[in-house]
Amino acid sequence: MSERVTISVTDHIADVRFNRPDKMNALDAEQIDAIVDAGEKLAAMEGIRAIVLSGEGRAFCAGLDMGAFAASAAAASEPAKDGEKSPLASTLTERTFGNANKYQHIVLLWRKLKAPVIAAIHGPCLGGGLQFASAADIRVVAPDAKMSIMEMRWGLIPDMGSFTTWRNFVRDDILRELTYTNRIFTGEEGKELGFVTHLSDNPREKAMEIAREIASKHPQAVQLAKDLINKLPDMNEDEILLMESVGQEQVSRTPNQVEAVMAFMQKRTANFTD
Repeated sequence: MSERVTISVTDHIADVRFNRPDKMNALDAEQIDAIVDAGEKLAAMEGIRAIVLSGEGRAFCAGLDMGAFAASAAAASEPAKDGEKSPLASTLTERTFGNANKYQHIVLLWRKLKAPVIAAIHGPCLGGGLQFASAADIRVVAPDAKMSIMEMRWGLIPDMGSFTTWRNFVRDDILRELTYTNRIFTGEEGKELGFVTHLSDNPREKAMEIAREIASKHPQAVQLAKDLINKLPDMNEDEILLMESVGQEQVSRTPNQVEAVMAFMQKRTANFTD
């Protein structure tokens, strides 16, 4: 079987692709494990300055693999054997990845990566797919992409960590409506609603363009800026001001910061070290 998630790196840009095109990159247990593995590999890689996340085939990610979900539900309906924990007993409240469970971790790990993540979205981007996209720093979306907070269709609530990201860029009443109704909206409407950064007929090409621009900047400064932006919603003014100052001290007068100035003054491409 081919890799469920592929990673290739060129010029400090990681090209990451969900690679289950026959199932529109839907999430089953194997796909989830592959996504966690890919995220952990990226976290350990040196020299990554930007990441583009996309899906092979006709979709970014169609959400939960309902065949796998049905099998899991059937297994959960089996009575527990003597001495065994009931399969109905929830493990979702167990914090197995810091402050998150596994299903929250597979989404939020993309937010926590040091390098900015740009999601390039086409076709269906539903349920878990939209939650992955929402963890990205930037979302480039085809106008006719199909997006939905889909979980209510299955009698569930969104539980992959995205309420922590949606609170930052989706208006409260919009989030409520889309969560309660699970209606599908296009990429074009998503731009109006706050889910989409850019519209493009070729999202991956546009995402790569943005990634190249980010990769041309002082890498440590970009990483510190991302960390600060990630933490903004949970900090007060004093904490924000201090974090700004600490970060600026870390990058000022370093060789990369001097190189950024010299490259600009000399109208040439900067040569940064990672």
